[in-house]
Amino acid sequence: MNLSVKLAVTIEDYCFQKLCTNILFFPSFDLVQITADPFAVRISCGARQNVQTRPTNTHWREDFGFTGGIVANATLPSYITPPLNTLRYFPLSEGPQNCYVINKVPKGHYSIRIFFGLVGQSRGTIVEPLFDISIEGTQIYSLKSGWTHQADQVFVEALVFLTDDSVSICFHSTGHGDPAILSIEILQIDDKAYYFVPRWSQGLILRTIKRLSCGFGQSKFDVDYEGDPWGGDRFWQRIKTFGEDSESVQPRSVETRIKHASHPPNFYPETLYQSALVSTNNQPDLTYTLEVDPNRNYSVWLHFAEIDYSVTTAGQRIFDIEINGVLAFQHVDIVELSGDIYTALVLNTTVSVDGRTLTIKLKPKEGNLAIINAIEIFEVIMAESKTVLEEGMCAHPYYCYSFFNNSSY
Repeated sequence: MNLSVKLAVTIEDYCFQKLCTNILFFPSFDLVQITADPFAVRISCGARQNVQTRPTNTHWREDFGFTGGIVANATLPSYITPPLNTLRYFPLSEGPQNCYVINKVPKGHYSIRIFFGLVGQSRGTIVEPLFDISIEGTQIYSLKSGWTHQADQVFVEALVFLTDDSVSICFHSTGHGDPAILSIEILQIDDKAYYFVPRWSQGLILRTIKRLSCGFGQSKFDVDYEGDPWGGDRFWQRIKTFGEDSESVQPRSVETRIKHASHPPNFYPETLYQSALVSTNNQPDLTYTLEVDPNRNYSVWLHFAEIDYSVTTAGQRIFDIEINGVLAFQHVDIVELSGDIYTALVLNTTVSVDGRTLTIKLKPKEGNLAIINAIEIFEVIMAESKTVLEEGMCAHPYYCYSFFNNSSY
């Protein structure tokens, strides 16, 4: 893969000037086109032959790599679930742990996504299965009660470095129903995708907590946005308001082309920046609150493009960004930072959360009201591997907190 990236202003220089302890991804690049397709394998669990699903004609391989389990007809728990007819479930009688082991996967950085299903016509007649999932020996997720009723909880997704030409994905029964797996996707992404901390390496896993696309439109995958496959075919949940007060925000959308979208290393689709939510005079602050697990580190990515017709130059909209009451970014001027209107800008920071909520608040300081186009939140997980100890990075939670919050950035 040939890729030449030149930052117009280096991250280090910019952060020392203004944001210091936070990382700013400044999207201005000189690019060499990536021509090779990323490695991708999609498995239709329980399928006895390859399958193609509409409307995107996605190719799914017949079931392979499993260490046990039973094939069954599938009931789909959500409209976003791939329209597949079979699954593989793992009865507790076969043991508390069952796996898929996929070999001949090139070393690299991957988005791994597992969709869950329900056996046969069981939805509504039995308790939904609750179980744990691990990737490469690291537990990344435990299903929570009610997952069948929330679109972005019918799958788990993690960004992982693979170093030994294979990947193991295991399911651990907790005694609350049998793990039932509809499909598995192993999608290669850019090696520097979601670079978020100095010396970022194979010792860290990012698990997707939430991806929101703000404003008008429908919830979509990258493939529906005609996004670059190096983005990993992310799912973007559309949100038209924050909280219950629909009058506190105003949706915006444009068809104008957005500059600096779909660029390495994250390849965000241009359409993501063509809609937004804007605060109102009745409620100038723009606030989003998410329930999270306590005592964890979270990597937060905030997406902006100035698409409001009332803002045409720098200085007309300036706001601060607080996360759980702590100032994360000060005096954010989208036009100044991105270089123009209709130009993508991504801000990133990592925070430690002690309680059960993560609150992002945009507070207007100058001119017009606050605006936001999209939000991504990841849990930062320490990989269960010798890599962490060998590199001396984050061997203890205290050092992880210090490392994330006192870096040279």
